[in-house]
Amino acid sequence: MVQGRRDPTYINDPDFNQYLENMGRRLGANAPGGAPQIEIFGVRSPELNAFAMPGGFIGVHTGLMVASGSESEVAGVVAHEIAHVTQRHIARGLTQQRQSGHIALAAIAGALLAALIPGGGQAAMGIAAFGQAAAIDRQLGFSREAEQEADRNGVEMLRKAGYDPNGMAAMFGRLTNAASLNEGRGGGAYASTHPLSLQRMTDMQNRIRQFGPARPQVEDEFWFIRAKARVLQAVEPRALRQAADQLEDEARAATQREGGAPSVARRAAAWYGVSLAALARQDATGAAKALAQAQALVPNSPFVDLQRIDIEMAGRQYASALSLSQAAFKCWPQRRSFALRIGQNLQALGRDREAVPFLQAQIKRWSTQEPDFYKMLAVSQDRLGEAVESRQTMALYYEQLGALPSAFTQLQQARTLSKDFYVQSQIDVQLRALSDRIAEDRRLLERFRT
Repeated sequence: MVQGRRDPTYINDPDFNQYLENMGRRLGANAPGGAPQIEIFGVRSPELNAFAMPGGFIGVHTGLMVASGSESEVAGVVAHEIAHVTQRHIARGLTQQRQSGHIALAAIAGALLAALIPGGGQAAMGIAAFGQAAAIDRQLGFSREAEQEADRNGVEMLRKAGYDPNGMAAMFGRLTNAASLNEGRGGGAYASTHPLSLQRMTDMQNRIRQFGPARPQVEDEFWFIRAKARVLQAVEPRALRQAADQLEDEARAATQREGGAPSVARRAAAWYGVSLAALARQDATGAAKALAQAQALVPNSPFVDLQRIDIEMAGRQYASALSLSQAAFKCWPQRRSFALRIGQNLQALGRDREAVPFLQAQIKRWSTQEPDFYKMLAVSQDRLGEAVESRQTMALYYEQLGALPSAFTQLQQARTLSKDFYVQSQIDVQLRALSDRIAEDRRLLERFRT
């Protein structure tokens, strides 16, 4: 994950991440026997894919989100992956295949851990971390029994969490179709590694019928995250224009035939996506026009408000953007993205003395969920001449990411700069603790080498 967070395919978007976090928390709370700590993250890729890694890390491709027709379909795949984690299928699969595959797996793990050795960064440069995770997933190829167990637990999680259990069957149907359409062309990675037999599909549908009619709560947020996913995976100008055209077509096609509020939310989200794509192409005028279409449909939306702020910031209207951010944060205090915008605008206006206590309050509230608060705080502290505090904060930032050698370097710099004996003593304690953790990671690497 340390390597993966540096990968360009890793999505560092607070709205996208918070949405997946909330979904994972909601599903995990209903896992049979309880779920361990789960971290769900987005991966920028058009593939219909998701994967689980040891340690409770679950990756969800933007392509899966874009292809989904409802929130329950995405939740169905996430629930299935959570079940793989809770039932320890990955660890069990590694054990079963160690006779034939332990050398290849050790090589992958050793390469990922190579970055922990001084000077080993070059060895790790060529590693696409999430590609290796998917390779492990494909190599293991969960057994039919494991897949069926994940299906059953996943459907049960969906039902208890308030999602429509039919979402899992619907999404797996899409994945099966994608696999057959892309057969021999490199597509459908998820479906090809998770073969859905007739027996499994029948078993899933029988279980769903036993639950009776579902009355899932319709979540407008899904459509906005889905639109954002389409734009996030379009990294090139041509792809952005294509995404904008697709979203505009969707906005015009999603009429009242779908019935009531869901149709309105879907149209508004599509226009929001058009605005996102325009702003990504630095077309602030086009972004504002598309956003006005979205706002006419849903006047009270955190996504619309956030995009208004970003348009103001793109035009360097930081005072206006700050005012909008503060008002939106009062309306939606649970959304980290507005807190981030307040900090960014305070810094852009040179108001670092106000930014420091504000960012410290957000760190106290979201100590592990948003590492960027630490980085922003370090910037303001450095501008105010607090060099020691700035480096201590950056050390916490790197520690949040799992980049322990970088955290160690920051603390060493802080100790050198400090003239206070008590501060130096505190830093010495932190350095020893970090040194022990790094040494333990290196010992793990030595095990793979031998």
